Amino acid sequence: MPGRIGVCSWSLSPGSPAELVEGLGRAGMDAVQLALDPIRKGEWGERETIAAFCDAGIDILSGMMAMAGEDYSTLESIRRTGGVRLDEYWEANLAAAGENAALAERLGVGLVTFHAGFIPDDPTDPKRDLMVDRLGQIIDRFADRGVSAAFETGQETAETLLGALDEIDRPTLGVNFDPANMILYGMGDPVRAIELLAPRVSQVHIKDAVATNEPGTWGTEVRAGTGQVDWPRFFDVLRSRNVRCDLLIEREAGVDRAEDIKAAHELVASMLK
Repeated sequence: MPGRIGVCSWSLSPGSPAELVEGLGRAGMDAVQLALDPIRKGEWGERETIAAFCDAGIDILSGMMAMAGEDYSTLESIRRTGGVRLDEYWEANLAAAGENAALAERLGVGLVTFHAGFIPDDPTDPKRDLMVDRLGQIIDRFADRGVSAAFETGQETAETLLGALDEIDRPTLGVNFDPANMILYGMGDPVRAIELLAPRVSQVHIKDAVATNEPGTWGTEVRAGTGQVDWPRFFDVLRSRNVRCDLLIEREAGVDRAEDIKAAHELVASMLK
């Protein structure tokens, strides 16, 4: 069923390729989803990164792109600013997509994921047409370089996302399924969502969360296996629907992320027995 098991580079909050390699060693991992923007912006050297990974035997399974202008401070702020929604950042984000696509091609990375932004549920909403057009342009930038792309789940329901995928209608477009995001954003049951989106899943994030008790506020991310994701049922769907993709551990909270990543790896191993 699965491909490789790795970890998202930003989970370890590295300040350099060397720090990332050291963190991966502490977590016992040898494969990564790599945040591309630090390299694209020149904060990390491309050759330095490649050399550090080669020396340590680290494989890059996929890339990640963040959009300029995103504000995750509240649910309302990210609803307004997420993904490709903001007009004032659109040209910069499109240009960044082209640069990240070229970088992914040079690194031999075949998949890049990102948040599309909150896609309106209403098919007649003009903002939906605008976002579908913009997202199609970004997918085309990656496809021009032989790179597939995937939208991360959570900022809309599975039904809305599936409809948008059909509208965008690109063969190189898929879903990066994050079960915890469905809970964090209050967008439905992750197991029901993976059942619906399974044919479109290109990658899975291993992350867990508990829902908020206050509508309009964030849920809480927790160590994998201690939240509300029903992992046995989730992996049963992956098996029954024959989802074949890499599983990337993501941890964006917690005081000992290396230990949390180890625990997530153990959880996945137990689910795959």
